[in-house]
Amino acid sequence: MACRISELVLGCREPEVLARFWCEVLDFVVLDQEDDGTLEIGPREGFGGPQPTIILSRRDQPEPGKSRLHIDVNPTDRDQAAELERLLALGARPADIGQTGDEHWHVLADPEGNEFCLLRTRLD
Repeated sequence: MACRISELVLGCREPEVLARFWCEVLDFVVLDQEDDGTLEIGPREGFGGPQPTIILSRRDQPEPGKSRLHIDVNPTDRDQAAELERLLALGARPADIGQTGDEHWHVLADPEGNEFCLLRTRLD
């Protein structure tokens, strides 16, 4: 038997702000909150399903260096251009990581500057 990713952990200054953002982006809900302000968000069906949850762990200072992990998202009910507009309205902003302009995806940053990509393929 192999392992599967059950959760992703993201250190952040304001877990509540990022929880609101990522819950809107992914249609997730808050599943748990710890006394230290750490939040776990995930699918409406709850823990243990095929999608990993995201733990937003409070950190007073960002960890040094560039994060080597980022999230890719795919539109599910609209095309890429419409989803880009929605994400920008939620507080995402374009991020420049040296793209050429020929990519079929958009590099964005969440409200705390964590980079993620909006891919073109629409998933059911």
